[in-house]
Amino acid sequence: MLRPSYADLINAVNSEVEPGEQPVVQSRYSIVLATAKRARQIIAGADPMIPGSAGKKPLSVAVQELYAGKVKVVAEEAGEEAEAEIQSDEAAPETEGTVGE
Repeated sequence: MLRPSYADLINAVNSEVEPGEQPVVQSRYSIVLATAKRARQIIAGADPMIPGSAGKKPLSVAVQELYAGKVKVVAEEAGEEAEAEIQSDEAAPETEGTVGE
């Protein structure tokens, strides 16, 4: 069984959404895309943002980072949840926290 569950992970990612606003992640498909993108970034050499990630698979690290709130999923355009950009909390000001593309 997946830990955390899809529902728990979606709730964690959407926890900072203001009441009345559109949630960033609305489906399992969106959360799978976001975790896969972050896992590819880790494989490409991005540093994991959670302690104790040595020896863990990149996808497991990506799931834990999203659940812990270390990375955020931001829609590139309004209404396009499938195309997500991952942002880090520990971002340099000149890059505005964008990790990846």
